[in-house]
Formats: sequence, C-alpha cells, structure tokens
Amino acid sequence: MFVPCGESGPDLSGCTLLLPAVSVGNVGQLAIDLIISTLNMSKIGYFYTDCLVPMVGNNPYATAEENSTELSINTEVYSLPSRKLVALQLRSIFIKHHRRPTENQHLLTHSAISSRVLDIQIVHIVPFGTGPGKYKSSSFCEKLLSWVKSSSFARVIVLSSSHSYQRNDLQLRSTPFRYLLTPCMQDSAQNEIQSLNWQEMEKTPCIPEMSDSDYCVRIPGGGITRTLYQESCSKEIPMAVLLKFVSEGDNIPDALGLVEYLNEWLQIIKPQSDDPTPSTLPWKIPSSWKLLFGSGLPPALF
Repeated sequence: MFVPCGESGPDLSGCTLLLPAVSVGNVGQLAIDLIISTLNMSKIGYFYTDCLVPMVGNNPYATAEENSTELSINTEVYSLPSRKLVALQLRSIFIKHHRRPTENQHLLTHSAISSRVLDIQIVHIVPFGTGPGKYKSSSFCEKLLSWVKSSSFARVIVLSSSHSYQRNDLQLRSTPFRYLLTPCMQDSAQNEIQSLNWQEMEKTPCIPEMSDSDYCVRIPGGGITRTLYQESCSKEIPMAVLLKFVSEGDNIPDALGLVEYLNEWLQIIKPQSDDPTPSTLPWKIPSSWKLLFGSGLPPALF
C-alpha cells in the first residue's frame, strides 16, 4: 500500500503519525495542510490503493515557480525526521463497491422504483454499479492500520470533525473540542491530556430515538473516524482522536482552531512572543488555499 519516493523505505519506527478523516467541512484535511506547510515537511511516499477516487494536481505547498509544477495525488505521506513526525494527507473520497446485477436485473437494479401516476407506469432506471452499497472505507482503514503496525509508529493522532447541529445540551454548553483515546493510548497519555483540562467525547444513545438504547461513541459527519478508533481499540494501537464540532462553510477558522488544539499537546510550534494566544502562532497558509473557493469573479461581469 505504501510506496516510498526513494529506492528504500524510510524508518518510521517511533514516529507520531498525524492523519485526517474526510469529515464535515474537511477540517481535518485543512489542519494537516497547515501542519505540512508550516513545518515544511518533505514528501516521502504515497499510498497505492483502489479505495479512493484517483486524482492528480499541482503541488499544494508550492513556495516558488520552480516547485509549483510538481504533481500530487490522492494520498501522500510527509515527514519531519528531526521531530519524529509523519503526516498522511487524504485528498479524495472513497469509492463505492460495485454490485453485480442479477439475471433478472438486466435493465433495472435493486434500487429501481416503480409507481403509477395517472394510470401510466413510471419506472426509475438506475445504471449498473449505482444505488445502495458500501464504500471501500472499511478496506482502507484495515490496510492503513496494517501499515501503522508494520511501520511501528509510536502513536497515531486523527484530526476530525463532527456536525455541530447534532450536539446534545451538554455539548452545546461547553467547548466545541473533544478527544478520544484508545486503551493503549490512555496508558501513556492520559495524565498529560488531563493536565490540559480537555473534555473527552461523551457517549450518547446508539439509537437517539430510543430512550432505552445502549450508549456508544457517535461521531456524526466524522467519516472514518469511528471506524479507525474502534479498530485501533481492538488491535491495541495507541491512537488519539481530536475533533471539533463544526458546520459546513468557510472552515479555515475551524482548521486553525483544531491545529492550535493539537499544538497545546504536541507543541509543534512555539509562540513568537510571550503571549501564547492563537494569533501569535505562525501557522503558514498553503499556497493552494488561494483558490479554496475558486477563482475570483471575472471583471467582465461588471
């Protein structure tokens, strides 16, 4: 799955792996962008996988015309050896599993819908390979965690987000940030996390509409976050999940808030003055963010 840029694979043992979940507002991905750009991390490899939609683009962290033409793809890995930091960036969405049509579904699939309107039979035709089906996210998580174990990472930190409109009353009255630790991670990081006065993600009813439902960790809009967390618990992988409750829109402030939340713990960068407020932290905005909302309006319109 992992393909190194050089002839030999890098030694990643003992490193901290930072990775995003493709979640609401793309906050985790934007946060990873900020970290890679600020620390000027070097690309060390990429993932060769059939789980993600293929894509290719220019260098998102270009600093000059000379390196702006370097290509980037859907899943790339960056490193800062001096800090034992590795960052995985996801730039694409998961592919759906295609289901083969049965013998009686030559033209209509399982999701075909028929109805009668004014005595006329109306049939909705769905192309093969569409309709209900599972995404390849589970397969990706399995391969990713297998790589994590084989590479002997010291710990994994997932940056994610969740729908703000699905918060309960307690969550509405408190900070928008939450964390989760796997049992393996609690042994090494629990005291440090508690000293930061962070708030752990609350367990809520698995089925919100049922009052007698069991309680579990729910992360609406969190993409693969819950799957990664649960699989890491069962595979005894030291993992922390840091997330923020957000809404879709301009999520740059949310990404800045999430990396500052992470920075409280890892101290990735130091404040430029004695005042440790977010405005004094020198986060470097990637050059690709200039077109985050598309190009400007053409003057000919006015």
